[in-house]
Amino acid sequence: MTNVPLLDLKAQFAQIRAEVMPVIDKVCAGQHFILGEHVRALEEEVARYCAASFGIGVSSGTDALLLALMALGIGAGDEVITSPFTFFATAGTIARAGARPLFCDIDPLTFNLSPAAVQAFIDNHCVAEAGRLVNRATGGRIRAMMPVHLYGQCADMDPLMAIARRHGLRVIEDAAQAIGSEYSGGTRAGTIGDIGCFSFFPSKNLGAFGDAGLCTTNDPELAESMRVLRVHGGKPKYFHAVIGGNFRIDELQAAVLRVKLRYLDGWTGARQRNAAYYDAAFANAGFGTKLRTPVALAGYRHIFNQYVVRAQSRDDLKARLTERSIGSEIYYPVPLHLQKCFAYLGYRPGDFPESELAARETLALPIYPELTEAQMAHVVATITGFYG
Repeated sequence: MTNVPLLDLKAQFAQIRAEVMPVIDKVCAGQHFILGEHVRALEEEVARYCAASFGIGVSSGTDALLLALMALGIGAGDEVITSPFTFFATAGTIARAGARPLFCDIDPLTFNLSPAAVQAFIDNHCVAEAGRLVNRATGGRIRAMMPVHLYGQCADMDPLMAIARRHGLRVIEDAAQAIGSEYSGGTRAGTIGDIGCFSFFPSKNLGAFGDAGLCTTNDPELAESMRVLRVHGGKPKYFHAVIGGNFRIDELQAAVLRVKLRYLDGWTGARQRNAAYYDAAFANAGFGTKLRTPVALAGYRHIFNQYVVRAQSRDDLKARLTERSIGSEIYYPVPLHLQKCFAYLGYRPGDFPESELAARETLALPIYPELTEAQMAHVVATITGFYG
């Protein structure tokens, strides 16, 4: 039986081993592991790739989000609008910064934060007081918005940015899954808001050999603030005007990522070709509403960090795929507003119906660049047999 893992990093490593291992050896020989030449070069190269002015390498995508919140001065008494249908770190970092996550529902086509839902929340639950947007229910100041570019496709940023400008909100883009994705008109993820936050977790399109991340910004003051905050707020060393954290990216991870960055567009192109194969095969199968493929919006560059379908009898389909040695994953089975740790926010089942429906229906299929046509045909045949 054909085996199709959800992700095959061993196949990727086989392509780049001859380039990666000498770089790792050179770093080890030099014994300069913290904020060295590879970190500085990676920051410049990723910033250039994203068309941003500055890159600040950090220890993880989660720490990128936390660092962004700290650099914008968001903390106790503040509230941040975001999506409940995303990885935990999005809202988790808001809470860790001392602020309150405010959830608004998603667009059912893209799974991204809905501008209409954000506007409705502001219209129905907020008031402007002394130039600030205030949540009537809590009295908290709404300071920022954190849209997520989920699965590799940009959120609808123009209306979200217009809302932010009207109400004086800062915008942090959670671009953890979206390096190289483009908004309508060719603007790259991570350069539209105040700060963009990227993850280099190994499963990402550009993945490190462990945890790593990066922030982008076009604001020199924010860039400098993040550089200082990532080293405990010390500038110069051992002199602290502010309290930061230990958010540095490792030199070894930066060295690996510099090699992999050269392959990124080729890998993204392969993911897009694989998505097109699935799209055509599932369309020919005529599943109708039983299985709906991802919507890649016209004019956007979708990088397919994940290929996520909506499936009837999703859990049974996942079990069938497992029986047939096909990897799949549910991103995400419990929306954040229903997580136990966020019970204090007071949300209830039914508050965000689109997010809750997505949690019940979505399933990620293998999409990694090294997939063979035989493997994809096995995925399609298994799903066809399930619904047939």
